[in-house]
Amino acid sequence: MIRILKMDDFTFFTKLEEKLKSGKPGHFAQLKMVPHPRPGQKAYKEVEDISLKAGVMLLLYPHGGSWHLALIRRTSTVLHHKDQISLPGGQLEPGETFVQAALRETWEELGVPPEKMRILGELTPLYIPPSNFCIYPVVAVMDSPLSFQPHPDEVAEIVEIPLDHLLDSKNIREEKWVVRGEPLNVPFYTYGDHKIWGATAMVLAEFLDALRGAQEPSSAE
Repeated sequence: MIRILKMDDFTFFTKLEEKLKSGKPGHFAQLKMVPHPRPGQKAYKEVEDISLKAGVMLLLYPHGGSWHLALIRRTSTVLHHKDQISLPGGQLEPGETFVQAALRETWEELGVPPEKMRILGELTPLYIPPSNFCIYPVVAVMDSPLSFQPHPDEVAEIVEIPLDHLLDSKNIREEKWVVRGEPLNVPFYTYGDHKIWGATAMVLAEFLDALRGAQEPSSAE
């Protein structure tokens, strides 16, 4: 298992930034966590012009002596992905870039000021057939612990996951579920009682491959 850098070593994040600019893992990595059979087979390029667009945030920050990623469990009252574990984010407003949308939504949903986040880059866009959204993942890092202020109408729970936990393949499972009336084989990441699956898991799969690609060989276990 790869263990992430020391708490005061930001050289790693510079390497991750370079990795995101030079060669993203792409859809090949995302498909490691795709439920099958997937509802719809169109790649994002085929639907980009007609689908709804959203910016989502992978926010890294120090917490309890290690690096963490912030996910949220959505409330039962939101329009899309009710009660599911998701990345902070939402639909683009007129004139916004994907990065601006991800920053704004992270501020609105978690209370994290945009000026405190260092943007490292973007991952590969991913189309979600059930909601007809194409999501554009943005990666950012904070240099200090966070004090979250979750929006009560949108966020039921903040799920703070250590990066080391996500990088450990022992925390990946697959089960047979019935989703929207259809039987599916669903791969997911486990964390406590949470099962992180679907588009969120697919984005995480690409992100974790980018982390591994940026990791110095000398620090791998």
